[in-house]
Amino acid sequence: MNLRRRLPHRAWAAVAVATVALAAGACAPVSDSTSSSTPPTPTSGSQSSTGSAGSSGSSSPCDVNQLNLVQPDQLTIATDSPAYAPWFQHNDPTNGQGFESAVAYAVAEQMGFSDQQVSWVTEPFNKSYAPGPKDFDFDINQISITPARAQVVDFSKGYYSAAQAVIVLDGSSFANATSLADLKDARIGAQVGTTSLLAAQDVIAPSQQVAVFDDTNAAKQSLLNGQIDAFVADLPTAFYITAAQIQGSAILGQFQATSGNPEEFGLLFEKGNPLVDCVDQAITALKDNGMLGRIEQRWLSQDANVPELS
Repeated sequence: MNLRRRLPHRAWAAVAVATVALAAGACAPVSDSTSSSTPPTPTSGSQSSTGSAGSSGSSSPCDVNQLNLVQPDQLTIATDSPAYAPWFQHNDPTNGQGFESAVAYAVAEQMGFSDQQVSWVTEPFNKSYAPGPKDFDFDINQISITPARAQVVDFSKGYYSAAQAVIVLDGSSFANATSLADLKDARIGAQVGTTSLLAAQDVIAPSQQVAVFDDTNAAKQSLLNGQIDAFVADLPTAFYITAAQIQGSAILGQFQATSGNPEEFGLLFEKGNPLVDCVDQAITALKDNGMLGRIEQRWLSQDANVPELS
């Protein structure tokens, strides 16, 4: 949700035709039910062509047949429903389209799984990082790696560095704000359970209590209704909202949720899951061979002209 007032046509060609509702810096929970599906071959063209982590002739702890999986020889991946753009396209994680769907299939292929060996289950965002057993191997859902969450679940290496963004309507009394201090008196909203909410509360720290919404759609409607002045979400989500969902809106600027190291999204695992090491190997390989960068370039805007709010 950052201010990219006009996005490059190339960067948002895929987004412009998307019919799916968008996800906030972390997708919003819809139900507590869990459903699975086996994906068709993705058409995104994002899968790695370098082979699997365990594809050598000798046996390895990361060979598919050596892994401790929820289902034997099957990689079970979780995300929320709806699954919003630009992270997923057409509310369908199984099609390989959208940044996180493409990343999931690239990790799976790097580990030695075929597309037919990948299945998806629904996991509400706020439930994903709760302690306890998981019915998935990992969850991909714009879940920021935080010390508090890492006490009860495990994370992979980061696969995306996320900045926060502030969305406002054109003509808003805060549309010309150039700093976080300029937003002190603004009515600000964010989605429950997200680092965007924490960033709004702790970094912007407005004089009024931050409004909390169950999902992005509720926050967008509140912004349109004039009930809030600004909405905080991760930058790619902000791009999609301002480009494809709310006419007459703009990204005011971007900022970091924490000082020091940038916020990162990680794949989430049940605490103590040994699969983390093998997934980390796959992510490292995808970074080294450039695949992760190509996926990001295809599905997320790389425009660096969004102003920094400090």
